[in-house]
Amino acid sequence: MGRVVAAIRVNPSSDEVNLDELVERIRLSLPPHYELVRAEKFYIAFGLYGLRIYVMMPEELEGGTYELESILSNLEGVSSVDVEYVTRLFTE
Repeated sequence: MGRVVAAIRVNPSSDEVNLDELVERIRLSLPPHYELVRAEKFYIAFGLYGLRIYVMMPEELEGGTYELESILSNLEGVSSVDVEYVTRLFTE
């Protein structure tokens, strides 16, 4: 079974959302077939920052990123979720 990495933009609901705590809540909410491999903050505007997370998941997962988007969208403090890209991991 192959693996892919999805880069996902997570937009907070306000500038008062603690992004470090949000990353931890994301990590704890993911089922075992997902692995949060990286999270980084990025500047949006006017003192508001967002998160870009990278999640490793099975390539053959039915529904693609739908389940992952649903999990993230339902977390407290998340306004919206956008999949930026998905790329396959090559192993030799």
